[in-house]
Amino acid sequence: MIVNIAKTLDTLNDIRTGKIKEGLKLGIEEIDTYIRFKRGFTVILGHANVGKTQTMLYLMFLYTLRHNIKWLVFSSENLPHALYRKLLEFDTGLPINKIPENELRTRLIRIAQYFQIIDPKDLYTYKTLLNEAKEIKKTYAFDGLLIDPYNSLVTDTNAVKLGKHEYDYLATTEFRQFCTEHNCALWLNTHANTEAIRRTYPSGHEYAGHPMPPMAADVEGGGKFVNRADDFFVIARMTQHSSEWMYSQIHVRKIKDMDTGGMPTVLDRPIKLRSVTNNVGYSIDGTNLVHKIKQSLK
Repeated sequence: MIVNIAKTLDTLNDIRTGKIKEGLKLGIEEIDTYIRFKRGFTVILGHANVGKTQTMLYLMFLYTLRHNIKWLVFSSENLPHALYRKLLEFDTGLPINKIPENELRTRLIRIAQYFQIIDPKDLYTYKTLLNEAKEIKKTYAFDGLLIDPYNSLVTDTNAVKLGKHEYDYLATTEFRQFCTEHNCALWLNTHANTEAIRRTYPSGHEYAGHPMPPMAADVEGGGKFVNRADDFFVIARMTQHSSEWMYSQIHVRKIKDMDTGGMPTVLDRPIKLRSVTNNVGYSIDGTNLVHKIKQSLK
């Protein structure tokens, strides 16, 4: 089918006159400058044990607070109750043992309206997981799907026929198609390759000896993931640094469509989220982000 030139002209005129619809903002400039919620394919990369899931879950929760975004979550490395625990702690600003029992139930019921979790006890290929998500969408109209992580999905017979490289290209292509067909976001957590895990800041650097944040091409499986992604984020944290351990960094490596908002962060100047007391959320420049959004909605 040939592209409709009249529709193309309308789109170009919208861009020219500034009418193009931007991705959703949080009202937090330090994040909105670089990241927007868009209904496309986003890849998230990070080393093991740096808090990828928690950081992205927090960002998801912020979009839910601001825009009532609904999420479907598949997280094979985190038990469902652990995910709901973090969401409850983000919401209340309290560790789980400080949340009153009657409030726990009320808040969990409300949170579950916006976060539905696929039971991770079953094994999924990327195809069977997408099929499961399609069925769920018939009764639960989610706006975003988190798959955490990609390497926990089992490969099917196509991996043998095509080879792993072409199989991954097929998977990422179908992730993109899923976003288009169902008008939703798909966020995919991935891990870094072995070479990137070994890489540390050089001697003489202020962080000498500590792990360096991976680059986009460092994802397991190579550059195909950044090639196919609309947006690409890297989560990093220096877990053994005496003071920086409390900061989760978000390096924005790629924003495919900057006309709709967002842009890559400067190489050594990521978004820095500081863990608040009891690890129940994050702040920027001393401002608790959940509190800021809740205050703005009053």
